[in-house]
Amino acid sequence: MSNYLSIFLTGLFLKNFVLVMFLGLCAFFGVSKETKPALGMGVTVTAVMTFATPITWALYHHILKPLDLTYLWIMTFILIIATFVEMAEYIIRKTSPGLYRTMGIYLPLVASNCAILGAALLNISWGHTLAESIVFGFSGGLGFSLVMLIMSGIRERMELADVPVSFKGAPLAFIIGGLLSMVFMHYFGVFRI
Repeated sequence: MSNYLSIFLTGLFLKNFVLVMFLGLCAFFGVSKETKPALGMGVTVTAVMTFATPITWALYHHILKPLDLTYLWIMTFILIIATFVEMAEYIIRKTSPGLYRTMGIYLPLVASNCAILGAALLNISWGHTLAESIVFGFSGGLGFSLVMLIMSGIRERMELADVPVSFKGAPLAFIIGGLLSMVFMHYFGVFRI
C-alpha cells in the first residue's frame, strides 16, 4: 500500500509533468487563461492518461516485448493515445459544445501532449507493474489538472491587475510558470534555493 501511495505522490507532486518535468507546456500556457477550459483540459488529460497507461503497459509487455518489437513502442503508444483523445474529443463535443469551442485547437493537441506519452514511457522505463502504471497515470493526470487550475486562477487575477503592457499575455504567463516551477520544486525537495 505504501508503494502505491509513493507512486501516487510522485505523479502528483514529485515528478509533476508540467512544473518538474516540463512536459505538456503547450496546453499549460495555451489553455490556462480561464478556469473552465483549464479544468476541461485537466479532466481530459487525466482521463486519457489514466486509460492509456494500462493499455500501453499491456501492449508493451504482452505484445511488443515478447515479439521483440520494442523499437515500435513510441509509435504504438502515440496511436493508443490518439485513439483515446479522439474518443474524448467526441464525448466533449457531444456533451459540452461550449467547452469544445473554448478548448479550440488545444483539444486535438492532447494527442501529441508529451505529458501523456511521458507517463506511458516512464511506466515502462521505471518498471512499474500494471497496477502501479494505473496509479501513476491517474496521479500524473491529477497533477496536471492541479497545475492547470493554479495557473488559470493566477492568470485570471492578473487580468484584473495593473500590469505593464510589455508583460501582458505570454510574457507574464512564462514568468508566472517559471516562478511556480521554482516554488514547486523547492517545496517538494527537487532542488533547494
